[in-house]
Amino acid sequence: MSNQVLIVDDSRVSRMLVRGYLEESRPNWRYFEASSGEDAIALVQKEAIDLVTMDINMPGISGLAAGERILQLRPKARVVVLSANVQANVRDKAEALGMQFLPKPVTAATIVRLLEMMEQE
Repeated sequence: MSNQVLIVDDSRVSRMLVRGYLEESRPNWRYFEASSGEDAIALVQKEAIDLVTMDINMPGISGLAAGERILQLRPKARVVVLSANVQANVRDKAEALGMQFLPKPVTAATIVRLLEMMEQE
């Protein structure tokens, strides 16, 4: 099960929500945050990240492009897209790149679903 988590979102509030919900049920995990895809990629090059939650719409490279690069660097990592951009083509592209998708808004139920996805591994 994952123990190093990277939360990627240009919204500080969204990062705080995801982290808060995850820390409630997984307080022993180690958490990292990034506000852009570029920062996320740089962090993944330094840390053995197991799970990435990724927003799509951010300044700089998109979350999908960042997620694709992260999976090249860490093929065993799980990348879960958390986005309000719920169009079928976005979901399909995320899944084609090897990522999973959960819609925003981030709630306790969203994080429960994310953890269930992790356990189905």
